[in-house]
Amino acid sequence: LNALPLLEPLQRKSRQAGYEMAVDVPSLTAEELMSGRLDLAMIPSIEYLKAGDSLSLLPGICIASRGAVWTVLLISKTPLAEVRSLAMDNRSRTSVALLRILFADRFHPEVKYQPAMPDIAEMLNTHDAALIIGDPALSVPDCGRGTSIYDLSQEWFNLTGNTFVHALVAVRPGVSLTPEILEAISSARQEAEGEIAQIAKNHAEKFGVSPSICEDYLRNRIQYDLNEDGLRGLTVFRDLCHDRGLIPKKHNIQFIYPR
Repeated sequence: LNALPLLEPLQRKSRQAGYEMAVDVPSLTAEELMSGRLDLAMIPSIEYLKAGDSLSLLPGICIASRGAVWTVLLISKTPLAEVRSLAMDNRSRTSVALLRILFADRFHPEVKYQPAMPDIAEMLNTHDAALIIGDPALSVPDCGRGTSIYDLSQEWFNLTGNTFVHALVAVRPGVSLTPEILEAISSARQEAEGEIAQIAKNHAEKFGVSPSICEDYLRNRIQYDLNEDGLRGLTVFRDLCHDRGLIPKKHNIQFIYPR
């Protein structure tokens, strides 16, 4: 859902600008990009930080949030210190890294992390806590009395005071983007906000929320501009990931052309 304000204008512009699009979850597009099957892709920020010097970023565009985002949730049936098993949404990479940064010191050292399908009822049926992301998190049901819900974007803001960058547009080495493609991406970013009301109206039912909640989420919870706040947050995330041993090296953040 959160990428639709970018995807819909990009799809409309694809023929005229001379590119083909493939739509998939960011964790899979990262694999396609690194294998050379894609030239450019929106990928999880942790995958960019792992890849380091082998990828460059497209300036000015991302999926980010500042404060509560509603779609990156840790749900726990017990106090965090008593959690012994944690189901992790198997589509998540950046959020797993963020979870380890935010909560590692609050979990028991022997907590077991288990990848799982994003079914919150089943996840909590077999584990003490669950990390769920994306569209399923937007319509998480009432999980019962005594259940605690932590919004990881809000927890990040509480810890660092920074925007959190969930996904970035990366380009693999040797790829030359035409002026037409760059213009299509730039104009899609500029048009994104104008797409939101219609997208909310068209897609809210599919995602199990009202059009007003859908529009509020896209308009007020998600940011599409990779601005100075976002870059600062990305840099802090890189440094903390390195400190936790989640990435091997602190690479410089590189762009395909000057911002």
